[in-house]
Amino acid sequence: MSMVEVQPGGASGMTMPAAPKRRTLPGWAIFVIGVVGVVGVLATTSYLTGEAALTSSSTMQNTVTLGMPILLAGLGGIWAERSGMINIGLEGMMILGTWGAAWGGLHGGPWVAVLSGAVFGALGGVLHAIATVTFGVNHIVSGVAINLLGAGIAKYLSTLIFAPLSSNPRDSPPIERFDTFSAQPLADWLGELEQDQRAVISDVAGLLRGLVTRVSPMLLITILLVVGTYLLLWHTRFGLRLRSCGENPVAAESLGVNVYLHKYVAVIVSGALAGIGGAALVLGSSPSIYSEGQTANRGFIGLAAMIFGNWRPGGTLAGAGLFGYADGLRLSAGPQTVHALLYAAVIAAGLVVIWQLWRRKWTTATLAAVGAVAVYALYYASDELPREFLPYTPHIITLVVLALAAQRLRPPAADGLPYRRGEGD
Repeated sequence: MSMVEVQPGGASGMTMPAAPKRRTLPGWAIFVIGVVGVVGVLATTSYLTGEAALTSSSTMQNTVTLGMPILLAGLGGIWAERSGMINIGLEGMMILGTWGAAWGGLHGGPWVAVLSGAVFGALGGVLHAIATVTFGVNHIVSGVAINLLGAGIAKYLSTLIFAPLSSNPRDSPPIERFDTFSAQPLADWLGELEQDQRAVISDVAGLLRGLVTRVSPMLLITILLVVGTYLLLWHTRFGLRLRSCGENPVAAESLGVNVYLHKYVAVIVSGALAGIGGAALVLGSSPSIYSEGQTANRGFIGLAAMIFGNWRPGGTLAGAGLFGYADGLRLSAGPQTVHALLYAAVIAAGLVVIWQLWRRKWTTATLAAVGAVAVYALYYASDELPREFLPYTPHIITLVVLALAAQRLRPPAADGLPYRRGEGD
């Protein structure tokens, strides 16, 4: 046991044992526990409310399709903000990616659509980097300008190029989609278990079947980008240097790190990832077209997923899954099923109460209990949510989740702070 010297009351030479460090679970263990907890809450809610769509394979397929653009935008936010650059312009870069994907898809198919979306999104990243890194423009101001510019450029190019082809300046002609595949015979076996409607077993089978049925190469690309982001930023020298630019750029510069170069690379990659998210949105729609307003603020929701995930890929994946699930459930089920999410929130709040009581966090437990009672009262007093309310479900869940997660967040220390070369001399 390590010893530290202390001098209580002016005495010297006394030693006391250092406080033992609290052991924390590894990130993968926390992720697995979280997945098990979410599945358990959804399965319990489905059983008690009779809403099988909560854990159906169609809901999970919609979750994957709608969560991918959010996840890719969140990954883009991680790259930028880990280098100290706030990228509010992810929405505009995603818009550029949707237009670029449609244009590339018309000329070369889905693979060219993904590449073209990445290029157009990266161009938005270049503009943001020039404004913020080179000229020192406020990150928020530049990001808002990129959002406005991206929407304006996409609208102009759509009128110029797509209108003669589709007779509609707001939409592009349909493009070729990726072929999908299913993991057989696993998908059929899971389908049989899902139809049996057994408690928990059918719920898990439905969720898993949604992950292995009609799988698009876009999902595999997204998974590779998540793993690649984690390995590059946390297990390479380049990643260490890039993250040092977001924690203390002056210290990084004193150690020979080219801070400007790393910030440029980070913001351009951030834009490319957001552009790929736009391509995923185009290729995942039915029919596969560019449509004005298609992103529907998913770039901002991607930022929320990144913040929810504490600026790490695994947490961002969880946040994107949550927001994608809320959106997917809205499409695959009716207002009554979305209404059942209130019951799921009550169960989740009850688990939080038990956890906080075990940790002896009396105030937090009391607040969670009050919230559970309030949500249950809302659930009991209504039969379904108004249909006008449903399109905003992901946005409301975004606000609630961020409010609950705010106290445990730790952004990069120099995130958004101005930096000029040599300022630490």
